Amino acid sequence: MNASIVKNQLHLHVVVVLLGFTAILGALITLPAIDLVWYRMLLAFVGLWLYFMVKGIPFRLSIRHIIPLLGIGVVVALHWITFFHAIKVSNVSVTLGVFASTTLFTSFLEPISQKRRIFWLEVLIGLVIICGIYLIFQYEFQYLEGILYSLLSALLNGLFVVLNRNISLRHFPSVISFYEMIGGFLFITLYLGIAGGFGMHFFSISAADTFYLFLLGFLCTAYAFTAIVNVMKVLSAYMVVLALNLEPVYGIIMAHIFFPEAEKMSAGFYLGTLIILVSVFSYPFLKRRFRQKEELI
Repeated sequence: MNASIVKNQLHLHVVVVLLGFTAILGALITLPAIDLVWYRMLLAFVGLWLYFMVKGIPFRLSIRHIIPLLGIGVVVALHWITFFHAIKVSNVSVTLGVFASTTLFTSFLEPISQKRRIFWLEVLIGLVIICGIYLIFQYEFQYLEGILYSLLSALLNGLFVVLNRNISLRHFPSVISFYEMIGGFLFITLYLGIAGGFGMHFFSISAADTFYLFLLGFLCTAYAFTAIVNVMKVLSAYMVVLALNLEPVYGIIMAHIFFPEAEKMSAGFYLGTLIILVSVFSYPFLKRRFRQKEELI
């Protein structure tokens, strides 16, 4: 295998571990979810701006191109707020296990967006994922609020993926992320301004939270986003998608390392999560196989 491909595969998995680590940071940071996301988006777009300055990457776009990106940024903000809130009212394992159902929502949202018929395989995979979610509901009902928020976050993430896919060919991915971070940041700022959320408590952050926020904003967001763009120059989109599906796996493993007592779950939870993850991993593989067969016919 080409040394460059191996190097980029290793780099990709490091990035996926960082993405999984965002859930750990969400549990460690004591701020409310909306405050946490405000700081994350602020640090992320500052980090991306510094990256553009160092690399000399042009990032100015026309207003008609910026406005849709700002709108998608609102979806990202809502996705992250519901995700971190799910962690705070349940735990990391429950949130990531249910959040893996993003594939379910994407499989229905994408055909609607592209005005095409839903592929039967997508319906089948969706039904299997629903069975996995049902098992988690059955065995971890005490985390009902977290499960519902995680489902909402997965829906919003699916919407974000579809919207981003429709616009990603027009601009450099890091530039897209930059304006999306600004859009989400402005949206939360407006909401907090109206709701009176910018009190002294908002800016009174502990040293530990400050450290975790910088890790979240710069390392797990700005760096991770740009790194994925770079590895996709060498690796196929299919390979990248398969690796990104490991995010909940890495996250749940890390959760058991960082919070061994709080993350103990029932056998039913792990069975439900396993069903969801197997469905998620098998979907791109099966879809690729069926498309290859169709091309041969």
